[in-house]
Amino acid sequence: MDIRFAASGSGDVVAVMAGEGGELLPAAKALDTAASGRIQKAMQATRFTGGAGQVVDILAPESLDFARVLVIGVGKLDVANGLSVERWGGAAVKRVAASGAEKLVLQPDNLPGVSKADAGAHAALGARLAAYRFDAYKTKQKPEQQVSLKSVEIVMEGPASARARAEQDQAAADGVFFARDLVSEPGNVLFPESFAERLRDLETMDVDIEILEPATMEKLGMGALLGVAQGSVHPARLVVMSWKGARSKQARPLALVGKGVTFDTGGISIKPSGGMEDMKGDMGGAAAVAGAMRAIAQRKAKANVVGVVALVENMPGANAQRPGDIVHTMSGQTIEVLNTDAEGRLILADALWYVQDKFNPVAVIDLATLTGAIITALGHEHAGLFSNDEDLSQAIIGAGQIEGEPVWRLPLGPGYDKQIDTPNADMKNISGKPAGGSIVAAQFLKRFIKDGTPWAHLDIAGTAWKPGPYEDPLSPTWATGYGVRLLNRLIANRYEE
Repeated sequence: MDIRFAASGSGDVVAVMAGEGGELLPAAKALDTAASGRIQKAMQATRFTGGAGQVVDILAPESLDFARVLVIGVGKLDVANGLSVERWGGAAVKRVAASGAEKLVLQPDNLPGVSKADAGAHAALGARLAAYRFDAYKTKQKPEQQVSLKSVEIVMEGPASARARAEQDQAAADGVFFARDLVSEPGNVLFPESFAERLRDLETMDVDIEILEPATMEKLGMGALLGVAQGSVHPARLVVMSWKGARSKQARPLALVGKGVTFDTGGISIKPSGGMEDMKGDMGGAAAVAGAMRAIAQRKAKANVVGVVALVENMPGANAQRPGDIVHTMSGQTIEVLNTDAEGRLILADALWYVQDKFNPVAVIDLATLTGAIITALGHEHAGLFSNDEDLSQAIIGAGQIEGEPVWRLPLGPGYDKQIDTPNADMKNISGKPAGGSIVAAQFLKRFIKDGTPWAHLDIAGTAWKPGPYEDPLSPTWATGYGVRLLNRLIANRYEE
């Protein structure tokens, strides 16, 4: 979909803003005046209050060149922000994408906390994110299901400044789309080898790619990671993506680590059949890391960042790992595997140690669709944050708030840690108790973080994909690409020169 900026324009549909209480913003007021007050009358007839996302859809308004006018609420004006504008633009695109209209005109206004230029850029980003579709495997669509919208024109004073800002946002959007595509692919198409090969595409953007195969991982002692993969015909891969954008290419990087279980049956501890198809998305953490690496490379971030994704398929084959097996990790620690469906923490154990051992990073952040318990705790609104570093935690929380990818910090502590002690090995991979599952999983990962290394773990099981119907104008029903924008913002705010 083509997105352009202009000082004036025309199209099939125009979208304007209103605040809570039905207050029309200047662009909407101008249209209402031209239409002899008919927009206000339509708002009153539908009990429109200007609440965020609320829409009045006016067909063929007299005296206007547009076939439709959308008045979309942005909520309370004194607290509306850039995300409010993004959702406004996204709501407009979602409303008309398959309506038969070919051109949408967005007329954003500045808000108390958002300049005119920023409003235009946010409107563009919202429109772009809302236009995403994953329909690669659809061979037939009814006419009313086909996307008709071809272009969006953002009409505002001084469009050049908004256009420049939007070009930077394009990198974030492309990274989100890259992640969404990966999460949406079925398990018979995306498996460890094919996932790894797709990441080679980043080499065209000057990202260095190294792919470790099982023989190399075995020499490194990655018994936990390889143990998860041994039941599948698809061998494991560990992919290292390196971006060196800082002045000193030898400067210590930020490390991002992603869980990439391309399909998770649970292994021998097999999952119930209902909903198992969703487990094609159990690589959402790896997808987020890959999308973030694409975003920072595309915008040429002035920072050194390494992304490591551990890729396996967890299957109940004849050679599959058994409950009760004990595996050796790269760190030298041993793990008793009591449940083969607690596999994400096993592959992360070796990936976390590897990235610290090889790159000596300034900080490590891992992302994983790790536990169902985090959905019980936080639903689909927040990711769970666990960390050993206060400054890093606050930076992540702030980045998430700005980008609309919120996190909620949860505790760590010795009481949780002792729940994974076992007489048979250095630790076990589950506690065996029904409570605090997400915290216990984070405590497990913490045992693979070296002393003095700032670390944060994001459990994104509730945010990497969302069940439908789920009303979010910026996201499809399924894969969200959660984590890409947060990481991109964090790097820009904290790690770039």
